[in-house]
Amino acid sequence: MKRATITIPDDLEAEVERFLAEQEPEPSFTALVQTALRRYLEEAEWTRRGFAPPSQALSITTAPGSGRRDTSEEHDRVLAEPR
Repeated sequence: MKRATITIPDDLEAEVERFLAEQEPEPSFTALVQTALRRYLEEAEWTRRGFAPPSQALSITTAPGSGRRDTSEEHDRVLAEPR
């Protein structure tokens, strides 16, 4: 495991402290930074080059009994239709 020392500006420190205090149970600063780095690497352009593949693929299925299979592609039209 690599140890790192980081410096963050006062305004970001205040936001982080407020965020951590609102979590139940309150995570450690280390856990927050590790999670943020993982998510950044998963979502970054680098993912396409093989760094930190996403933890799981998104899978969307049709709601049972909805009678529609095209809502994800035709959402504007479907939402505009009267009920």
